[in-house]
Amino acid sequence: MNFSKRDREYSFQGLYERILEDFDANGRDITRCGFQAIAAYRFGVWILGLPRVVRLLLLPFYAVMYLWVRNIYGIEISYRARIGRRFRIAHQGGIVIHPCAQIGDDCLIRHNVTIGATGAGPWTDAPILGNGVEVGCGATILGKIRIGDCARIGPQALVLRNVPAGGMAVSEPARILPPQGTPTPVEVSATSGSYESWQPMRAAPDGQGRT
Repeated sequence: MNFSKRDREYSFQGLYERILEDFDANGRDITRCGFQAIAAYRFGVWILGLPRVVRLLLLPFYAVMYLWVRNIYGIEISYRARIGRRFRIAHQGGIVIHPCAQIGDDCLIRHNVTIGATGAGPWTDAPILGNGVEVGCGATILGKIRIGDCARIGPQALVLRNVPAGGMAVSEPARILPPQGTPTPVEVSATSGSYESWQPMRAAPDGQGRT
């Protein structure tokens, strides 16, 4: 993973190559939300290298694409983030990638993933993910940490420390508690939204409502 030079990304040929690779990585399906999200990101990176006047003309188009992906698909990726090639988003919804985050080539993330800062240190302290990293659904990766190449982040894992290359970070499995008393089915009240004990309806006499 080398982000020292981004001149290639700023060229139209580089934009075309990267979007084509992302298209292949996301199942060659243009309707996939993940592909549309990364395509909008690539477009945002590309316009950074254009002359100022052209950039100002294209910026509204990028803004519409960015807002559509964020507000409709629930995927927030700033053009300031550094994302490698063949990036794949398996499912949309609840995905946030910090503007200062770095993600290598051939990475995969799933829904409800947050890659961001802790809030305790500088705002720019964001994670760096190596090549071939997979992030499970609901995982949270925070702070100025490094996730090594080909590492795996399990579902619902909270990662605050470095993960070595090829390593795996997993969360504790759910703890099953014994039932307290006799289990009772519940239903949600249509008016208040609260849970109430469910009782089967009794047949009412003719001409009357049901209780």
